[in-house]
Amino acid sequence: MTNFYFVRHGQTTANAAGLKQGTINTELTYLTETGKKQAQTVHEQFDISFADQIIASPLNRTKETAEILNQSAHLPITYDKLLLEISYGKWDGSKNSELEAKYPDVFDHVLHDVLPSYAPLAHGETFTHVMDRADQFMTKLTEQFPDQKLIIVTHGFTIKAAVLAALGRPDNPMVIEEPDNLSITKITRVSQSADYYLRYYNRVVGARF
Repeated sequence: MTNFYFVRHGQTTANAAGLKQGTINTELTYLTETGKKQAQTVHEQFDISFADQIIASPLNRTKETAEILNQSAHLPITYDKLLLEISYGKWDGSKNSELEAKYPDVFDHVLHDVLPSYAPLAHGETFTHVMDRADQFMTKLTEQFPDQKLIIVTHGFTIKAAVLAALGRPDNPMVIEEPDNLSITKITRVSQSADYYLRYYNRVVGARF
């Protein structure tokens, strides 16, 4: 079986400003000092030397997070476009609260996030497509590395999509909120049976409840 440890990148300027980042890869989406400190804290408290390798989304914010996490373990790092964040189309870079006010019918007003129906309006990537590529990624890696522990550094919606895929794609995708920055989610996939197991979700170092 293959164990996937999904880690969301640290806080970015766009995160702090409440913007939709999508696949933007400019200074707006680079780690803030807070984001770097978040990654350093996880590096100090989550020893990743048990793992075999790191695979990350090729955007700067995930690359930088992976490098900070890997300071001591020195694991091999590769990058995979299947781990890219959802593309919000023409809404990339827009303020989330303004979009919610302008297009209330395509937002969940508890989570303050887009519903699947947002995609035609924004010319954005569909939820189904992100779930498909998350599923494809985990299937591919399970076949390539059927007995490895993998650190996966990626994005909030991408992790949510991986979890939804592992749970059999529930009818309501809003039952799961996107995970926090630098949270850790563990999914196991068994190569022989193709069964998924969600082991834990959105664990954050030093969390208080």
